[in-house]
Amino acid sequence: MEHKDTEINQNAVFQTTSSGGVVVQVREKKGPLRAAIPCMPFPLAVICLFLNTFIPGLGTLVSAFTVLCGARTDLPHRHVCCVFWLNVAAALIQVLTAVVMVGWIMSIFWGMDMVILAISEGYRDQAPPQQL
Repeated sequence: MEHKDTEINQNAVFQTTSSGGVVVQVREKKGPLRAAIPCMPFPLAVICLFLNTFIPGLGTLVSAFTVLCGARTDLPHRHVCCVFWLNVAAALIQVLTAVVMVGWIMSIFWGMDMVILAISEGYRDQAPPQQL
């Protein structure tokens, strides 16, 4: 069994093993708007991406209502209504800045984040395969 020394530096965790190797774990620090993106079922996340691609902010607004229906976010310590309004604010930012293309691009990336989050949470929630 190898001995590991652990050092925590800001957002990264460095572990050195007895064989001299280094293991690095990095945790993403999310802002409040990014952390408010709800984890939705994959088909709904794809629909929100589609809506955000053609009507900036609409998919984000739809995702805000999924928070009221119980969708999980990375802000468990905040009240559901607060997370809902953070998503509505993100949708408004996307709509208002779509005129200068910034909101449109942000809206598309927001939709992609929804799909990525749905995929990663889907794999995490799956039970291990059973042998017959």
